[in-house]
Formats: sequence, C-alpha cells, structure tokens
Amino acid sequence: MIAGLKALGCGIEAVQDDALRVSPAAFMGPASVDVGNAGTVMRFLPPVAALTTGLVHFDGDPRSHERPLGPVIQALENLGVTIEHGNRYSLPLTINGSGKLRGGVIDVDASASSQFISALLLVGPATTEGITVRHVGKTLPSLPHIEMTIAMLREFGAKVDVDPSSAKWSVHSGISNPDARLHGRDLVIEPDLSNAAPFMSVAMICGGSVTINDWPTATTQPGDQLREIFAQMGATITRDGTALTISASPGQIHGIDVDLHDVGELTPSIAAVAALADSPSSLRGIAHLRLHETDRLAALAREINALGGSVREEESALHITPAPLHAGVFHTYDDHRLATAGAMLGLVVDGIEVENIATTQKTLPDFPGAWAELLR
Repeated sequence: MIAGLKALGCGIEAVQDDALRVSPAAFMGPASVDVGNAGTVMRFLPPVAALTTGLVHFDGDPRSHERPLGPVIQALENLGVTIEHGNRYSLPLTINGSGKLRGGVIDVDASASSQFISALLLVGPATTEGITVRHVGKTLPSLPHIEMTIAMLREFGAKVDVDPSSAKWSVHSGISNPDARLHGRDLVIEPDLSNAAPFMSVAMICGGSVTINDWPTATTQPGDQLREIFAQMGATITRDGTALTISASPGQIHGIDVDLHDVGELTPSIAAVAALADSPSSLRGIAHLRLHETDRLAALAREINALGGSVREEESALHITPAPLHAGVFHTYDDHRLATAGAMLGLVVDGIEVENIATTQKTLPDFPGAWAELLR
C-alpha cells in the first residue's frame, strides 16, 4: 500500500518511534502499481488513481487476476473514469485519470467483498459532488469493515450519512462543502485484532493462559468478536485495562455452530481450533472466502483432511468433525491465514510442516519469530 501511494505521488516517510508521516500531494501519472495479492490495495487504490492526472497501470500476482474487482471498475466507469481492462473487469488494468472525480449515486453489488463499498466511500470527500453508494446484491459480507471505514472517515472530518434500512451510504464532498473537508491529524493505529487469533489459540490448544497487550477498550474491528467466539468454545476471557488474557484447560475445546459472515477472516483460525475440539463444529456464511487469497474453504478442507481430519465443505460452510490428526505437510497456497492455521495444528500434532510460512509476512512481518518467542 505504501509503495502504491508513493507511486501516485503521495509523500510517506518513516519517522521516530515506528511512525509514518503521510504528506498529501498532487497525484500525477504515469505510474505503475504492483498490488501483489492484496485485496485492499487492488480495490482501494484504483479510486484514488482516478484522482490522478495521467495514466496509472495496475497489475499483481497471477491470483490477483482471478480475484473480483468488477464492481469497483464498473462504478468508476459510471462516474466517468476512463479505464482500459480488456473487457475482463479485473487486473491488469490502466486508469486514465483526469485529475478530478465527479461523484454521484452508484449502485454496487458488494456480495463478494465489502471492500468494493469502502473503496468508493474513502474517496468521497475528494469528489466534486460527493458520493452515494447503494448495495444492490443479495448479501453483504463483513459489514463491520464498512463501519470501520465510516468511523475512520469521520475521525478525519468527513460527513457521512448512513441509511441501514436501504444499505445506502453517502459521503459529502469536501470540495463543495468546507465543513466536510478532511484534515490531517496524528493517529495511533489499533493493532490488527484478527492477527491475535493464532496467539490466543495457544492457550486453548495447549492449556494455560496468554495475555495480549493493547487490546482496545472500544473498537469497530470485527476481530474483537474473537473474545465471544473463543469463550463459546471453552476459553475464559478476562481484561485488565487494555490487557486481555485468555485461559483454558488442555483438551477442553468445545465445538461451535457459528455464522462468520461478518468476520470471515477469522475462519482459518477458528477451523484449526475446531479440528481439535471435543465435538463437531459448523462454520457458516462464508461463501465469500472462496474469492480470497485462495479458495479458503476448499483449502482448509483439503489440508485438514490430508492430516487425517474430517471436514466437509458446502458452498458457504465448513462442517468439522474432530478426528485424530497425524504428521504431514500443510500447504498454504500463498495465504497468510492458512499458514497460521497450520502452525496452530502443529502445536499438538508432531511432524506438521507448514509449507511457505514466509507468506505470513503479508500481515505479520515476523510471525515465526513471534511464534517461537511465545512458545519458548
């Protein structure tokens, strides 16, 4: 994301105390953005690139060419942006920016990803007319992520109207309305609570307790639901200020029947814990995970079953019946959350080798080091 924003002309520099200073600038092409296989980069930056004067080319890993991007492309074209995508409505693509974005009312089918809506809302203050996004699909996964987007926009001064009854969000123009203009500010970014899942699982899988520091006292992050989900699976959760402690007795993991539609990114970790439970589990509402870094439902079923497990997949669910697991290679498919799920199973199953653990660098720069430090 940093490299992509820099390519567009944004000033980003590291300063003391692990901080970044971001300086606005006029976005100018030509520019080239490599998204890798990051959904946020491939969906959040094209609307920003529409504000650029000149050509901006987007490409990424082979898997990025398969991941859904059409709703963002169609929305930008409906707003008057010229995009060359070879009628594939996916990567690679080239945006010919005019230096401004009109805005208006846009219908978006975000059934595959809430990021389609967040991407458009984020540029709303920079449009000349503001932007109204209406979701027209049958389902809307990960709604809490849209709520995170709105909270962040408001924190920077944007004016956002929400109509939950009709799945409609409106962001006022900061160009025509100075009261809705974004303002720079100092900000402490919350830790990514979804990344806490494998570390919290150690207490459940091995017994004992693990304390996670700096857990927000109030947050819009979907990962905060880990507290409730793991409690239902047999853990005890306590808090002391911003320190959260999870405790459990070894062998006391209970199965769970849960809808993870809003917190799909937690599925691999919950599936790994469920594979070691004392009763079956059903993880539902997660069809959209088939379009992530890999088809996560198929990958989890394939890898756990290859180790002796019993996982049955449906189009939008995984049904997990605990069974004795044995040694083997746990493949990750270049998916960071698959890698951490394999490491979790390796806590109690001798001889599990997680292939390509380095893929965890996408969201955890030194997962192997942190994992080893915790287990030491």
